[in-house]
Order: sequence, then structure tokens, then C-alpha cells
Amino acid sequence: MERLGTGIGWRPEIAEAVERMPGIDWVEAVAENVCPGHLPDSLLRLRERGVTVVPHGVSLGLGGADRPDAGRLTALAERAEALGAPLVTEHIAFVRAGGPLTASPGLEAGHLLPVPRTRDALDVLCENVRVAQDALPVPLAVENIAALFSWPDEEMTEGQFLYELADRTGVRLLIDVANLHTNHVNRGEDPAEALSRLPLEAIAYVHVAGGFERDGVWHDSHAHPVPRPVLDILADLASRVTPPGVLLERDENFPEPAELEGELAAIGEAVGKGERARAETPARQAGSGAAGQEPPVRPELRERPRARQHLGLAQTALLSALVAGTPAPEGFDRVRLGVQARALAAKRAGVVAGVAPELPEILGDAYRPAFLAYAQGHPMTGGYRRDALDFAEHLLLAGRPERADARRELREWWRERSGPAPRSARPTARLARAARRALLRR
Repeated sequence: MERLGTGIGWRPEIAEAVERMPGIDWVEAVAENVCPGHLPDSLLRLRERGVTVVPHGVSLGLGGADRPDAGRLTALAERAEALGAPLVTEHIAFVRAGGPLTASPGLEAGHLLPVPRTRDALDVLCENVRVAQDALPVPLAVENIAALFSWPDEEMTEGQFLYELADRTGVRLLIDVANLHTNHVNRGEDPAEALSRLPLEAIAYVHVAGGFERDGVWHDSHAHPVPRPVLDILADLASRVTPPGVLLERDENFPEPAELEGELAAIGEAVGKGERARAETPARQAGSGAAGQEPPVRPELRERPRARQHLGLAQTALLSALVAGTPAPEGFDRVRLGVQARALAAKRAGVVAGVAPELPEILGDAYRPAFLAYAQGHPMTGGYRRDALDFAEHLLLAGRPERADARRELREWWRERSGPAPRSARPTARLARAARRALLRR
């Protein structure tokens, strides 16, 4: 695996700071926020200096029941080629459900949701990964995600699931140590056990990020400093193998550059601590799969329609409970699903406000409660741009907002953007650009 070194997540808000930051070997950009024909000047300058840029996808949904969308795969491949990237990355997650496979309306999560660690789900994921590998011009690495809840009747631990995925497909692994910490707090899973199962040769690089705990639940916010437990997991990983690359993620609430540089220094110290521990006890390693046993020989991957349909029905029922208010499927922790549902609605309100900043300007303090009330009975089905338009239409049909001048302004905003040929191309283009910037964050 190519040695990447020390990296940071490139975001437009900190682009200038990243360019000036010492010791940055590579950056990672959200793939959906990059247009291949119009790369940001900052990324072009970084590339000219020899800084590697890796596109990080968030919308493919490799863990979903449907086969990966050909258009999304083509778009990801175009970004990899435009950036000259040595690899691309995505997530072990599902982001949508429903549709023809289950003969039900399509639903969008607007977030990365966990797949069940079952044999059927693993079979589907392996086939989806292979489809993606065949369509991409460079190697693919997939990331373990954070979760607020667990699926009932799971058949494997996270470490076993990741090991078998890598073993059966040859896919590389993007290990997020912050997500291992999240799953430790929220699901009682042992990070050390997961690390002990990983095939060392499959690790492409490592993510490090911050979060916060509220009412016993850890939220992977990417908007807070990296906590000590996450650095300790990083040190544990580095005591088993030197990761090819380590990257600091920050998606919002950006601090001063000096604070980011301090976090990068702390990350370097954690890696150094782990490397020293490995030098003292060289037998400490991961990567044997199961307590030192040889990896099992796996059968050839085969399409399993029944597994896809079974997984599709399960994911649709779960997502419907989270975004459409239907009853929670049997076996799930209803309290945790409620936490997840509220988090999804809050994120959706925030992203729509970013996609269409005119809406909170027109509605003022009433925007957030009005959107959250709307979201309870109106799941997202067509992306955030469509969501913003549907929300505005919903308010207008209900005779809101109450003030006539605000209602008139909202009506003009909606008319400008909802027709097949908007009267002005500029607002539509601005909305589209904002949508790309505000796409899914983990």
C-alpha cells in the first residue's frame, strides 16, 4: 500500500489554512462536493505541490440491498481520475432503502446507517463491493461507520465482519478509530477485539475525529476536539502496525489553525507511542482473523436475489421507522431508534438550511421547529434540493408563514426554483452548488 503520511480533511472553510499548514502530506475531499471539470483552486495548488488528494464518497450506499448505482460509480471514477488519486474510499453503510426491490416508496436517510452483521448482509455487501471495484479505475477502500443502535440477531462482531469482507473481496480498509470508540460507548463493542481481527495488509489509512457524549450516547460529530480515548485506540492500532496514512477529520465548528495543528501533533504522538510499544513487544499484531488461525478459503461470490430482497425489506422497515414515523421493527431498542430519528431530523434541517439559506432568512426563528414538524410526516425521497422545495411548498399550501410579506417572499423563492425553466439560472446554480457543499457528512 502506498505510504500517505499525515493528512487532514480538506473542506472549503479551512482550505487556506490547510494550504499553509506544515507537515501535510495528503488531503481527503468529499467526492460529491468536487466537480471534476471545475476543481477548487486550493486543491489544484495542493496537487501542484505534490500533495495527494483522495476522494471520499458518502452516497454510494454499498451496504444497501440494491446493486450500486452505475451513475454514482461513474461520478466517483471521474473524480478519482480528475484528482489523480491513488485510491477512492466509501463506507460500509446503507443510505437509502425501498424502491422496486421491495415494491415500496424509495426513502433517503441523509446519513450513513449500519448494516446488520449477518451472513446475508455480508454476501450482498461483498457483491456490491466487487461491482464497485470493477467500475473504479483505482483501488477501493471502505470505512467502518459509527452507529447509535445495533441490529438484533447479529451473527458476527465488527472485527469478524471486516475481516471476512476484506478476505472475500480483497478490498482495502479505511479504519476510523473514532467510530470504534463510538461503537464502544453506544454498543458495548471492544475496540481492541476489533483491531485484533483486522488483516494488517488490508489497511489503507486511518481516520481520527472528535465527538461528544450526551445522556450516555456518543455522537460522532466531527465538530469537536479529538478525545483521549480515540487517541488511545489509535496508539493501540499503531502498536500492531504502522498505518500507511492517518488523517484528521473536521466537518464543522472549525477552530483556529493552531488548534488543528495541535490535534495533528497529538495524533503523531499517539502513533509514535504505539510504534514504541510494538518495538518493545514485536509479537503484538493484528491480522490473523481469528486467534491466529489461517484465513478460511471462501467460495466464489455469487448473486443471491433472496438475500437482497430479505435485506431490502429489513432496511426499508428500519428506515421507515427512522424517517417516516412507522413502528420500530421487532428486536430494536426503541429508545435508541428515537435518538437516531431525532438526530437524522436535526441533521436534515441543518443541511437544508445550508442548501437553501434563504429559508431560515425568510422564516427566522420559526424555521427549525417548522422544518422538524414537517420532517415527521414527510420523509426525504429526492435529495436535499428537492427537500427544500417540498418544504416551502408544504408551508405555502398550509397558508404559512402567517405574515403576508414573508409568505409572499417564500412564494417568490419557490416559484423561482421549482419550475422546469427557472426565470433566472443564477439562483438555481447557486442552489446546486450549495447542495454539493452540504452533502452527507458522517
